[in-house]
Amino acid sequence: MTLYKSLFAGLGLAACIFMMPHAQAMPAEEFAQCIANIDALARTEGISDDTLTNSLAKVSYSERVIELDRRQPEFTTTFADYFGRRVNEQRVTQGRALLEKHGPLLNRIAQEYGVPAPYLVAFWGLETNFGSFFGRMSVLDSLATLACDPRRSRYFTRELISALRIIDEGSITAERMEGSWAGAMGHVQFMPSVFLRYAVDYDESGQRDLWNSLPDAMASAANFLKHLGWDDSTRWGREVRLPDNFPFMEAGLDTRKPVNEWAKQGVRQADGSALPNADIQASLLIPAGHQGPAFLVYNNFRVIMGWNQSEFYALSVGHLADRIAGAGKLVQAPPSDAPRLSRDQVIALQKTLHDKGYDSGVVDGILGPATRSALRNFQHSQELVPDGFPGLEVLTLLGIQVSD
Repeated sequence: MTLYKSLFAGLGLAACIFMMPHAQAMPAEEFAQCIANIDALARTEGISDDTLTNSLAKVSYSERVIELDRRQPEFTTTFADYFGRRVNEQRVTQGRALLEKHGPLLNRIAQEYGVPAPYLVAFWGLETNFGSFFGRMSVLDSLATLACDPRRSRYFTRELISALRIIDEGSITAERMEGSWAGAMGHVQFMPSVFLRYAVDYDESGQRDLWNSLPDAMASAANFLKHLGWDDSTRWGREVRLPDNFPFMEAGLDTRKPVNEWAKQGVRQADGSALPNADIQASLLIPAGHQGPAFLVYNNFRVIMGWNQSEFYALSVGHLADRIAGAGKLVQAPPSDAPRLSRDQVIALQKTLHDKGYDSGVVDGILGPATRSALRNFQHSQELVPDGFPGLEVLTLLGIQVSD
């Protein structure tokens, strides 16, 4: 799942995503007219008659795609659950085996693009479980359905035309272009527009093939990350240990300080040793609250979020890459008993914070940065640990009912 997640908050975020209202099926004549309009637009952009006749003209409306688009999670995902499902022993073991198996290829790509091999394997693992599942839906049907749905029509129209352009260039046929319900494709789940900009024909077959060519897929992922700003002189970040008097108001991506400054505040590596002597800009994240693990994250972490804007996702990629490279588990495991809040509970939290004078942003049921900032400020006013985490103590204080 790639850049489209950065463009639309609502696909793949770790925080709760509000459920969309049920949508009725589009009448056949309305869908046909929509496709005719897209056909006209595609012709003005140089898509061939052959592709339009043999590919676009044969698309079908998919009620299943609309159902999946609307059926987003009712409950938030805790960091422990999200992280545990993505960075587990099976995935670490398989990732290490694949790193060894494809070492010559991955190391050559790493040298050319400046993205270390363990990161490429980690993205591969999170996106398609190392190529075991690409999605089985027609990309053209999915994109056509979403392009004709008014909610995000402009974006998906552009993606549909990009998909037609991929067919035009001969990279794959319409029949073989399968992927996710939202149109993400291949080993690394590129959206069509990302494919056009960053996919490479690394095996020099004459086609950019992210489905059947691992060299193309891994080099394309590296090329994408390079253009997002990957810095091969630093890592993504690291787990750290915080001092007892750490000022939690300074946690979050909005605060950046050199590693040396964090060290002066008593932040140490997770094993208790001193941080490296460096002036690299870093932010401190506590995704599961002050009782969970803490991380110093660098610019490459933000690059990972250019692929997928979820902090949980970026932490999972970084740590999985470390594990694949031989590192051990987190020193401080995330607490497994964190409350899972429903959309209605998050809305109640946002409204309560707003009523108390704390700006929680749009009341949308999404436990995002604005809500966490408001919660942090409220905690600070109550002389609680201001970690911005909705634990049972602060939820009870705010009158938010949490079931067992």
